[in-house]
Amino acid sequence: MEKRSLTALAREELQKALAGSSGRSAHTVFGGHTHTLRQTLVALRSGSELAEHESSGDATVHVLQGRVKLNAGDDSWEGLAGDLLTIPPMRHSLDALTDAVVLLTVSQQR
Repeated sequence: MEKRSLTALAREELQKALAGSSGRSAHTVFGGHTHTLRQTLVALRSGSELAEHESSGDATVHVLQGRVKLNAGDDSWEGLAGDLLTIPPMRHSLDALTDAVVLLTVSQQR
């Protein structure tokens, strides 16, 4: 078993996002190519986004800090710290309305 502090990791990744030119930083917390489940901590500077992309399987976004907006087609949902957003199985994007950190959980289709 492995234990990690998401609070500490969120702080580190947000510092990287704030300092980087893209306004984003990400770190895979669990999973990878050999696992079905992948969890990635994503930090976004206010005003930055994860551009529209396809969903590769069942996925959720758990907002750890800040405020984000999930966009899919004509629909959008705002999430605040503590909210869990289910990503619909279609093209979607994620906007940072404030400096934000989310935990993206994806079940990879095999």
